[in-house]
Amino acid sequence: MSELPPITYVKTKGEPITRRWVEQRWLLDNVIKANGIDWDQPRSIYLNAPCGLEASADFAGLRQRVQKYADVANAFDTAARRREGIARAAEEAGETVTARENYFVAAILWGAGQWPFDQADDKNIAFNERKRQCYGNYARLADHRVEPVVLPFQGKSLTAWLHLPYGYAGRRVPVVVAIPGMDSFKEGSVAMYGDRWLNRGMAVLAVDGPGQYEAPLLGVHVSIAAWQEAAKLWVDWLIARKEIDPERIGLNGSSFGSFFATIAAAAEPRYRAVAVFATCLEPGCHAIFEEASPTFKKRFMFMSGILDEAAFDEFRRTLTWEEHAERIKSPYLCLAGESDELSPLEHTERMFAAMTAPRQLVVYMDARHALGGVPSTILGPSTATLPANWMAARLAGKSCASERWFVDGGGRVTKTAL
Repeated sequence: MSELPPITYVKTKGEPITRRWVEQRWLLDNVIKANGIDWDQPRSIYLNAPCGLEASADFAGLRQRVQKYADVANAFDTAARRREGIARAAEEAGETVTARENYFVAAILWGAGQWPFDQADDKNIAFNERKRQCYGNYARLADHRVEPVVLPFQGKSLTAWLHLPYGYAGRRVPVVVAIPGMDSFKEGSVAMYGDRWLNRGMAVLAVDGPGQYEAPLLGVHVSIAAWQEAAKLWVDWLIARKEIDPERIGLNGSSFGSFFATIAAAAEPRYRAVAVFATCLEPGCHAIFEEASPTFKKRFMFMSGILDEAAFDEFRRTLTWEEHAERIKSPYLCLAGESDELSPLEHTERMFAAMTAPRQLVVYMDARHALGGVPSTILGPSTATLPANWMAARLAGKSCASERWFVDGGGRVTKTAL
C-alpha cells in the first residue's frame, strides 16, 4: 500500500433531511427504475471518462444493477472491491501497468460510492479511505509524477493531488487548479491516460475545495469566505513550488465548480485565466435546489454543514456571484447550455453583462446542464478541447477578445462582440 500524509477525520451524527426529500422519495426510486443511474445527470459517463475504455464494462454493469437509490453505494462497493483485488494481484505479479490501471478505476468507483452518503459517518470515511489508498497506489505507479497534498486550513486541512506533465524534465511549467462539481471529486479531474491539461504541458492541482467530497469529512464546509481563503492558499502553495511558473496559474471549474471558480478568481488576482463549464451561476440557486432532483439540495446541505432546511435556505442566499464576478480581471471562459435546467442561461448572461474582464461565453444550442448528447455539442467546438486550448493560449500570454459564441445544431459558430 502507498504511504500517504495523515489526515484527521471529523465525524458527524445525523444527515440533512428536506421536505422534498421526504415527499418525493418514492418518486425518486421510480424515476431511477425507469431511467437508471443517470436519472439526474450523466453520472456514469463522466465517471467513466477519466478511466477510459478500460472501465466501460464496469459502468455498463452499474447501469443495469442500480434500480433504486439504495442500490447506488452497494453497487459501487462491489465493483470497487473487484477492481482493487485485480490491482493487488497484478502488482504482486509484477504487472505494474495493469496494477495502476485497476487502482485508478477502483479509486473512481470508491469515490462514486460515497455519493449517497450525506454525513461524515464510519461508512463514508471507510469508502474515502479505500479511495485514498487506491489512488495513492495509482500515483505511485503512474506514467507521470503524482503527489498527494495536504494543506493546513482553518485548524483542519484541505487535500489535493499535484500532477506534473508527462515527461516533466525540471523546468517551470504552467498549472491549472481544477475544481470539481457538487457530485464529483478531485481524483476524477485528471484522466488516467492522455489528459487534456497534461498533454499541453500544464501541471494540474486537483482539489477538493471547502465542502467538496473529502473536505466535509475533515470538518471543512462551504462558505464564500472559505472559498476566498482557499483560493489564496492554493496559489501561495503553488508559487513556492520550484516546478511551477508563478506567473502562469490558471483555474478551471465544472458544474458547481463554475461558481466556486468564479468566487476564487474574484478573491485572488494571481489566477491568470479562468475557464468554467456547465454553469451553476444562478444567485441563490433556486432551480438546482427547489426544482431539480431533491438529492442536490440534500447533498449541498451536507457540504455546508447545515442540517436544518430553513437555516440552509437562509444560507443559500449568500451563494451569489454578485459583487464578486465584477472584480475579476483575468480572462474568463464559460461554456453553457442554452437549456441548462440547473442554472438557467439568463443568470450567466447577466453575470457576463456585469463583468469587465476579457471574457468569452460559448452557448450550445439545446444543450442542458451536462453539455452533451445534442448536435451542437457533437458537431461544434469540443467541450473538452476548447477550454484546454483556450487555457494554454491564455497562460502563454495571448490576448482574449470579449465575445459571445452561439453554437447551432449544425456545429456552426456565430460570434458577436460583448
